[in-house]
Amino acid sequence: MRVVSGNLKGRYLKAVPGNSTRPTTDKVKEAIFNMIGPYFSGGLGLDLFAGSGSLGIEALSRGLDKVIFVDMDRKAVQVINENVRDFGLEGKSEIYRNEASRALKAIIKRELSFDYIFLDPPYKKQQLLKLVDLISSHHLLKDEGAIVCEHGSDIQLPESIGGLLQTRHEEYGIIGISIYKYKQLLDEEGDHNG
Repeated sequence: MRVVSGNLKGRYLKAVPGNSTRPTTDKVKEAIFNMIGPYFSGGLGLDLFAGSGSLGIEALSRGLDKVIFVDMDRKAVQVINENVRDFGLEGKSEIYRNEASRALKAIIKRELSFDYIFLDPPYKKQQLLKLVDLISSHHLLKDEGAIVCEHGSDIQLPESIGGLLQTRHEEYGIIGISIYKYKQLLDEEGDHNG
C-alpha cells in the first residue's frame, strides 16, 4: 500500500495489523482522486474511518492543507500516528480515536467545515446514510465540497441524502464509490452552463 501521487508519491504506508480494517487498494484510491481532484490547492479534509490513514495522507500528498483522521480502533490510531510521523505530516494532521457519529458531533461544536470528507466504514456496519445526513444537516461540508463514500458494490445508496446529491457512482469489483455534493450548487452550475 503506497501513496499513489503528489509530493509523497511512491512512499509506502504501514498497514494496520490483523483484518479489522480493510485498506483501499491503490487502484481504487487513484480512481477516487481522479473523480474529485486529482490535485488540490489547499483545503481541509476529514478521514472518518481512517484505518491506516491512507486516504487522508493521499489527500495531503495531493495538496490539502490539513486532514483530521478519526478511527475507533486503537491499533489503527497507532498506525496513523506512525505514518503521519514517518511522512513528516504532524503539522498538517489531527488524529483522534473516536466513534464516527461522536466525532462528527465534536466537529459540529468546533464549527468546522470540510472541502473533502472520506467515509469508508466497515462494510458490515452501514452507517453511511446516517452520517451523510448528519454532515448535510449541520453543513459540515463546504459549499464546493465533496463526500466520498466507499461501500460494498452490492449497496445502492440513494440519489439524494438531505441536501446532497449523488454525482458519481462507480464500481470496482466488490467496492462501490459514491460521491455526494450539494444540490443547490449543482443547480447553479447547470444554470451557468445553460
